[in-house]
Amino acid sequence: MLCTILKPTSGTALVNGYDIVRQPSQVRKSIGIVFQDPSIDDLLTGRENLRMHADLYGVPPGEQNERIGEVLALVELEGRADERVRNYSGGMRRRLEIARSLIHFPKVLFLDEPTIGLDPQSRDHIWTYIRELKRSKDITIILTTHYMDEADRLCDRVAIIDHGVIMAMGSPKALKEQLGGEAITIKTSDNRLYMDRLAEAGIAKRVEEVDGEVKMTVDNAHTLIPSVVDVAFKAGIKIDSIYIQEPQLDDVFMHYTGRALREGGEKILRGMAAVRRRSIR
Repeated sequence: MLCTILKPTSGTALVNGYDIVRQPSQVRKSIGIVFQDPSIDDLLTGRENLRMHADLYGVPPGEQNERIGEVLALVELEGRADERVRNYSGGMRRRLEIARSLIHFPKVLFLDEPTIGLDPQSRDHIWTYIRELKRSKDITIILTTHYMDEADRLCDRVAIIDHGVIMAMGSPKALKEQLGGEAITIKTSDNRLYMDRLAEAGIAKRVEEVDGEVKMTVDNAHTLIPSVVDVAFKAGIKIDSIYIQEPQLDDVFMHYTGRALREGGEKILRGMAAVRRRSIR
């Protein structure tokens, strides 16, 4: 809706000061988009893709070479600009799509799961480009992602959305602080019995089982380790592993939605499978 692809069922919104219902053309001129699914023409070279997009967005011919050179340098594709995109890796195609979305100097950039299906090295490169955009350009970036570490590292403000409803919003730091305490995660021989014994002892603020492990939120985790181990020992329960961590955005998501990222994980796997199918064809 913010990109004017769909009309809102009710109400409206402003993007760069323009109404998405009454002024959709002005909104489109103000934004850049990197879609979740690849949208680059792989029969053209990288430079030809950028020039076509510059023409579509009305970039003056006399400015196109300079702008194309600038965005190619930003994503480090100058040396491969005149090769056909079909020869690019997945990470290179993603970088070219980011370059294409910037050719007309948008005020707002929408990135729809920009690192889905990429290897860790390519993901890290994309993160670098996004941080550089934030640092060097006067641009607002709206990023959708199922990777909580991505949101934590890149975003100044995060909205957790569940079934179309914003459940929580704030900076990553503020959202994590809302949970309070630290997390102790323990894998035992009998998680259900152990959780019952923890509840009787009243040690933790919150106890839940996640992916076969018992996760509890406590204050001063390091000082409480002997106590949580003692609970298991007295109940005759074997501890297989134990570790401590500060609250993560994953924990915030689970707190507000009541479940782990299974739905998002399935979507990511479907997206990766679709990318593989396109590559095979």
